[in-house]
Amino acid sequence: MEFSRRSALSVVPAATLWALSRSLRAEAAPPRDRAVPSGAPRSSDPAPDALLANTVAVFAGTAASHARPEVAPKLAALQETARARLAAMDGAGQDELFAGVPLGTSDPNLSTSYQYLYEIALATCLPGPADSTAVRRTVLDGLVRLHDGWFGDQAKGYYGNWFHWEIGIPAYATKTLVLLRDELAAYRPDLAATYVASMDGYLRNGKDGDVDLDSRFHTGANLADITTNRILQGALLGDEARITKALADQLTVFSTIDPYHPRHGVTDGFYADGSFVQHSSVAYTGSYGKGLLTRIVQTIKILDGTGYLPDDSLVGVVRGWIADGFAPLIFEGWMMEIVKGRAVSRTGTGYADVTAVVEAVVDLSSYTSGSDREALEGYVKHVRQSAKADLDTTSFVSPVSIARYADILESPAPARDLAPAASHAGFNAMDRTVHRRPGYAFALARSSDRISTYEYMSGENLMPWFQGDGAHYLYLSGADQRQAFGIDYFTAVPPHRLAGVTAPVETRRTVPELYGTLWYDNPERGFTSSSESQNTYVYFPRGTQPFSGGARLGAYGVAGFVQSDDAAYAAQQAGTLPEDFVAYRAAGATRSWFMFDDEIVVLSAGVTGLGGRAVTTTVDSRIADPASPVVLTGGLHDGSPWQRGGAAPPAWLRYADEGQGTAVGYVFLSGPPPVVGLDTVTRSRRLVRLANPDTAVTKQLFTLTYEQGAGQRSTAMAHALVPHASARQLASYAHGPLAVLSNTVRLQATVHTRLGITAANAFTLGTHQAGRLSIDGPASVMLRRTGGGAYSIAVADPTTTRRTVSVTLHGRPLRRVSADEGVRVRHVPGGTRLDITTHHAYGRSFTATLTERP
Repeated sequence: MEFSRRSALSVVPAATLWALSRSLRAEAAPPRDRAVPSGAPRSSDPAPDALLANTVAVFAGTAASHARPEVAPKLAALQETARARLAAMDGAGQDELFAGVPLGTSDPNLSTSYQYLYEIALATCLPGPADSTAVRRTVLDGLVRLHDGWFGDQAKGYYGNWFHWEIGIPAYATKTLVLLRDELAAYRPDLAATYVASMDGYLRNGKDGDVDLDSRFHTGANLADITTNRILQGALLGDEARITKALADQLTVFSTIDPYHPRHGVTDGFYADGSFVQHSSVAYTGSYGKGLLTRIVQTIKILDGTGYLPDDSLVGVVRGWIADGFAPLIFEGWMMEIVKGRAVSRTGTGYADVTAVVEAVVDLSSYTSGSDREALEGYVKHVRQSAKADLDTTSFVSPVSIARYADILESPAPARDLAPAASHAGFNAMDRTVHRRPGYAFALARSSDRISTYEYMSGENLMPWFQGDGAHYLYLSGADQRQAFGIDYFTAVPPHRLAGVTAPVETRRTVPELYGTLWYDNPERGFTSSSESQNTYVYFPRGTQPFSGGARLGAYGVAGFVQSDDAAYAAQQAGTLPEDFVAYRAAGATRSWFMFDDEIVVLSAGVTGLGGRAVTTTVDSRIADPASPVVLTGGLHDGSPWQRGGAAPPAWLRYADEGQGTAVGYVFLSGPPPVVGLDTVTRSRRLVRLANPDTAVTKQLFTLTYEQGAGQRSTAMAHALVPHASARQLASYAHGPLAVLSNTVRLQATVHTRLGITAANAFTLGTHQAGRLSIDGPASVMLRRTGGGAYSIAVADPTTTRRTVSVTLHGRPLRRVSADEGVRVRHVPGGTRLDITTHHAYGRSFTATLTERP
C-alpha cells in the first residue's frame, strides 16, 4: 500500500481518532524552546533528512546543548563509556567483537555487542577530535562482522529471546546507522539496505517483513519500539511509504483500549481509567508503560517539523497518560511497586524508575503552552523537590533534555503534583488501587480472571507467588522509600509474609529450582521460552475469580477481592497440563479495603489454608535499617499498656521507626490475637533475581500477622491501618468512629460515623443489607451523608460482568439532584431505588447525588 506523508493519520483506527479528537490540543511552543532546539532541521528540509537530523539531535545533542554546563557530565559519561568499549574491542578474542562478550550461542551477548557499537558511534557525534573517521569506520566494520557472522544468517539466528531479534538488536543497529549516516554513504553505502532486509526477515509473522498487528508480540510498548525502528529505517532508505506505514502502525498505540472490542485482539495499552497493561494481563505502568512513554515522546521529537504529523493533538493524549496513568503512581519521586511486574526484583528501581518519566515530561512540556506547560513544568519541579534521592540527569537519554530540565528548574512555574494530595484512584482495568492523603499513599495489588496474580520471567522475580493477593505498600511522607521498600523489601520479607497477603504456610520452589532452566521446557506439549502456554501457566498466570474491583466516591474508596487459585493450578486439577508440571494451590479468603482519611480498614472472611494447610494473614510487614531505633508500643482493651510476649491481645499497636521519623498504627476491630515479630535478618538479593549481585542485605523485619494452624476452621478478622498515628490517637478508637457492619464471605461492610460514610462489598447473589443500604447481587457501594440532608452514592460492578446493579436506600424518599448517565433513580415502598446500567463499564464507578428536600 502506498502512503502519503500528509495522509498518514487517515489509516489510524477509528477508536484512535476518537481518542485524539477528545484530547486537549496543546498550542505548540516556539521552535527555539522545544526539546529539539534550533539548529536541528525544520519543515523546510526534505522530510527524511530532517527526521534523521532530529534523531541525531535527540540522542547526541546539538551544539547548543553541548555548550551547556549542565550537560557536561552526560557528555563525559558517554565519552568514557566509548573509550571503555574501544578498549574491549582491542582486547577481543576469537568469536568476540568485545572482550568478555563471546558470540555464537548467546543472544544477550549478541545484543550487548550491538549496544557497545552504538555507544561508540554516539561518542563520535559529540565534541572531540576533529576527525573520527577511523573510529566510525571501525564501528561500521563491526556492524558488517556481526551481520555476516551472526545476525544475517537467519538459519542460525533467532535463538533465545525473540525480543533481541525483533526489537533490541534492530534498535541498536538502526540508531548506529543513523548516527553514522554520512560515513555510511561514503564507506558502506549498501549496509543500511542489507540490515533492513535482515531485520524485516526477523519480524515474526509479518508479510514481507511488515508489522503484524494481529501478532501477540507486536503490541503496546513492543509495537512502539518496532515501529520507531522502522520509521528510522525508512528515513535511512529514503522510503516515505515505510515511514508513514510505520507511523500509522505506531499511532494505534494511542488508542484507548476497549476491553469489549479489542482491535486485533490487543489488550495491551492504556485504558480509560488510566490503567496500563502489557503481556495481555500484567499491570505494568512502571516498567513497560514508562518504556512506551519514552518511545512515544521520542517519536514526537524525531518527527518535529517534518510534516509527518499534521498537528499536536497526540501531545494531549500523552499528557493524559502522565496525569491519569503515571502521576497517581509516583509518590514523592518513587514509582510504586504495584505496577512493575518482575522489575520489582531489580536493584535500580524506585526513584531511578521515575527518571524516564521526568525526562518524558520535560520533553513534552516544550510542545505545550499556557497552563498545560505550567502544570508539566511544575510537576517536574515537584518530583525533584519531594524525592529523597537526587535525580541523576546523566541517565537521561538526550543531552537536549538535560538542558531543558535545567531551564525548567529556573522557570516561574510553582512546584505542584499532578495528583491531588487527597485522592483515590481505582485502576480497575489492572486490579490496582492507589489512595493518597497528605502524609501517605496506600497502594494495593489484586488479581482476577482478567489480571495476572504475578509476573516471573527470565530469572527475575523468583518468588512472586503472592504479589497479587492483596499485597499493599504504605508509603509514608518524608521517608527515604529505599529504606522501606524496593529490592531490599523483597529480599528481607518472606514471600508469604508480604504486607497484606493471605498465604498458605508451605515450601515453594522457584522455576529454576523446579526445572533447572528459566522456564518449563516441554515443546511437545507447547511449552517453549516464548510460547502462549509458558505465558499462561508459568510467566504470568491469571486468577480464576471475577470479583476484583471497587467503587470511588470523591476522594474515598472501597476495594474488594475474592482470592482464587491461579490458572496453572486450575489447569493442573483439570488434567490438561503435563504430569511433571508443578502448580501450587492458593489459600482461600474474601477481602475488602475501606479507604478513608486517617484509616484504611481491612476486612477478611473465610480465611483458610485449604487442604488442611496452615495459613498466615499479614496485617503489615515493614523493614528498617539495623541501626535504626524501632519502637513497638500498644494498649490493651482495658486501657493498660501492652507488653510484648504477654498473654493479653492488644487493642492497638504502634510501630515507629525513629530513624526515619515514621510511624504506623494498627487498630484491631475483631478476630484472633495478632502475632508480633521483630527480628534482624540477613538475606542475599540474588534470592529474588538471578542476575542480582550476591549482596547480603541486613534489615530489621517487623511482621504483624494472624496465624491459623493446619486444619483450623476458616475465620474472619478486621483491623485498621492508621498512618502516622500517635498512641493517643490509637487509644481513642475504642470509642469510634469505625464500626464493622458485616464481615462474611457474602457481605463486608463498615461505617465511619465521623465522615458519615457507609461502604460495602457484596460478593454473592441475593439481597444484602448494610445499614440503610440494600444491595442486589455482587457490587461495591459507598454512601455518604453530608449536611442539609444531602447524600452522595457511588456504585460499581467489580466482576465487570453484570448488566445492571440495583441499590435501595431505605428511609424517607430522596430526590435526585444529579446522576451519571446510566443511573436511574425512583421511589419504591420504604425508600429510594437506584438502577445502574453497568454493562460494558469495566468496573467504573457510577455516582449520584440525592437530597431529602422536596
